Amino acid sequence: VPSLGEMSCNPSFGGIGKGHLVREVDALDGLCGRVCDRSGVHYKVLNRCKGPAVWGLRAQIDRRRYKENVQKEILNTPLLTVHEASVEDLLLTEPEPDHPGKCQVTGVVLGDGSTVHAGSVILTTGTFLRGMVLIGLEMHPAGRLGDQPAIGLAQTLEKLGFAVGRLKTGTPPRLAKDTIDFSGLEERAADNPPVPFSFLSEAVWIKPEDQLSCYLTHTTLKAQQIIHDNLHLNNHVRETTRGPRYCPSLESKVLRFPNREHQVWLEPEGLESNVIYPQGMSMTLPPELQEQVIKSIPGLEKAKMLQPGYGVQYDFLDPRQLTASLESRLVQRLFFAGQINGTTGYEEAAAQGVIAGINACLRVHGKPPFIVSRTEGYVGVLIDDLTTLGTSEPYRMFTSRVEFRMSLRPDNADARLTHRGFEEAGCVSQQRYEQAVKMRAALEDGIATLKSLQFSVSKWSQLIPEVPISSSRRSPVSAFDILQYPEANMEVLARAVPEPLGKLAQWRELAERLKIEAAYEWCVVNQQHEIEEVRRDEALRLPEDLDYFAIDASLSAEVREKLDSNRPQTIGAVSRIPGITPAAIVNLLRFVKTNHQKTEKLKTLPQTGKYLPGKMYLEKATSQRQVSAEFSEEEPESAFVKTPL
Repeated sequence: VPSLGEMSCNPSFGGIGKGHLVREVDALDGLCGRVCDRSGVHYKVLNRCKGPAVWGLRAQIDRRRYKENVQKEILNTPLLTVHEASVEDLLLTEPEPDHPGKCQVTGVVLGDGSTVHAGSVILTTGTFLRGMVLIGLEMHPAGRLGDQPAIGLAQTLEKLGFAVGRLKTGTPPRLAKDTIDFSGLEERAADNPPVPFSFLSEAVWIKPEDQLSCYLTHTTLKAQQIIHDNLHLNNHVRETTRGPRYCPSLESKVLRFPNREHQVWLEPEGLESNVIYPQGMSMTLPPELQEQVIKSIPGLEKAKMLQPGYGVQYDFLDPRQLTASLESRLVQRLFFAGQINGTTGYEEAAAQGVIAGINACLRVHGKPPFIVSRTEGYVGVLIDDLTTLGTSEPYRMFTSRVEFRMSLRPDNADARLTHRGFEEAGCVSQQRYEQAVKMRAALEDGIATLKSLQFSVSKWSQLIPEVPISSSRRSPVSAFDILQYPEANMEVLARAVPEPLGKLAQWRELAERLKIEAAYEWCVVNQQHEIEEVRRDEALRLPEDLDYFAIDASLSAEVREKLDSNRPQTIGAVSRIPGITPAAIVNLLRFVKTNHQKTEKLKTLPQTGKYLPGKMYLEKATSQRQVSAEFSEEEPESAFVKTPL
C-alpha cells in the first residue's frame, strides 16, 4: 500500500490550535502524535510568549520516516485488514426504523466490481472527490498530482441527495536544497529540549543537536509584478471556488495585500532529503512563471524547482448533514471525516477520523455514540462548528474558536479524554489508561501537598527571595499560591522546602503540569460556571426526527427553515445558529417540555396490554435564566433562555 501515510502537502504537524488537536487525538490513542515523535526533524512550541493554554506544539516531519512508521503501525495492527482499491459505489438497503435516514449502508463496491460488506462505512476522501488539479490554464482530473480522483463515489453521494459544495486548496513548488543560498537568511533553530506530542513519549527520537533549522525569506515587488502581469494565465485564482482563508496562495496574498513583502518559510522535508518546502508560496502559475517568481526571492536566485506548485479543486459535503457522531442523517451507518466535511489540514482530519472511527464501531455494537462537547475539547468545538454552522470555506482550527481555552489546554488532554475513551469508547490501550490514572492521582496528591504547605508571607520571602511576593497578601500563603508567580516553579520550591516537595520536582512532567495547574486555577474556577451552563444546554436533547414545519410552536418561517436545514441535536446547538432569537429558543423549549410531560403522563397510565407509543425527547435538566413571564405559575422552573455564544 505505497500511499499509506503519504503527507500530501506540507511536511509538518501541529501549530496554534492544531497542536491541541494532535494532543487530543493522542489522548484517545490516535496514531499521529506517536508517529510524529518518531519522525520529526524540527520540534518547536509556538506562542511561547503567551500562556501554556494557547501554546502550539509543532514539528517539521521527515516525510519518508513518517510514511514508514505509519505503515509499520497500520500493517501490524491485529485484526485489521488493509485492502488497496478504489471505492466507486455504496451498497444500500432499507433503513432501520428507529433512526433517521432514507436508507442504510451495508458496504462498498470497489473499482473491479467486487464488494466489501460492513456494519458501518467511513468516507475520508480528502481532495479526491471529483478532484481537479490546476497549473496555469491546464486542468486535469486528479486528487493529488499523479493520483486519480474519485468520480463514481461523488456521483453516488449526489444522487442520494447530499448537498455538495466545491472548495479549493493549493501547494507550493518544491525546491532543491543544495541550490539555495541560506547564508543571508534568518535562521530559526528548533527547541532544545524538544517537546513530544504524545503523552506516551518521554522524549522524541532525534537528539536536540541533530535537529534541522528552518529559514525565513520574503517575497519582493518583482514577484508581485510577475504575478500581476500574468493573472490571465491562472485559472485557479480566477475561479470563484472558495480557498483557505488562513493559508492563501501567493497570488491571493498579492491581490489582497499589494505592495508588501510576504513571508516564505524554507522547511526541510527530511534528514536525508534534498527537498525544501517553501511554506507561504503556494502558486498555480504556469511552471516557467513560477520559476521567475522563485528566482526573484532573496536566497532563491539560483534555486532549482523540482516540482511546480499546483491547485486542487474538489467536492465536499455540507457537514450540517451529519450528527455530532459524524454519522450521516441521510444514510444510516455512513460516517464522514476530513476534507469531505469542509476542513483543511492533517490535524483536523485526524481528529474527525478518530471520532468517526469510534462511533462507527459503537454503532455496529448498538452502543450510544461517543460525543465530545465543546466544553471538553478542541475536537468537540471543531465538530460542533461543522455540524451546527457548516462552512463555506476550508475550516481551520484556531484557539480563538474555543470559548473555554483556559480549561482545554494541551497539557491536560489526557485528563479530559483518556478516561472517557477507555471507559465509554474502548479505544484506549490499558497502558495509556494506567498512565493517565497514575498522572491524575499524582496531580491530585501534588496539589493537595502544595496547598497544605503554608507559611507567612515573610517566611516565604526568606525561603525564596527571588520570587517577589506581594506584602499585601493575607497570611498564611500556600506553596500552591506561590507557584502561581511567574518566577516560581517546582524546582525553586523544592530547593526551599526539600521535604515534601523534592519528590514532586523530580518528575519533570508532573512538575510542569503542577505549575500550569497553579497558574490557571482561578481562571478555571471562574470558567467552571460558564462550562456548567453550556453543559446543561447540551443535555437538553432534541428529537432527531422532529418536523420543525409541523410542530405547534410559535416560530417564524425563517426560524423553522434554519432549524430544519441545521437539524440541531441540542438546545445548546440551537443557540449557536446565526439568526435564531432568544425568544425562538424559549418557544422551542416550551414545545419540547410539553411533549416531554405528555410522554411522562402516558408512562404513568395503567398498562392495558396495548402498546402506547411515546419517545422521551428531553432529559430533565436545569438551565441558565428564568423567563417566568412566558409560562404559567405552575411551571416557572421550566422556562429558560440561552444567550447565543
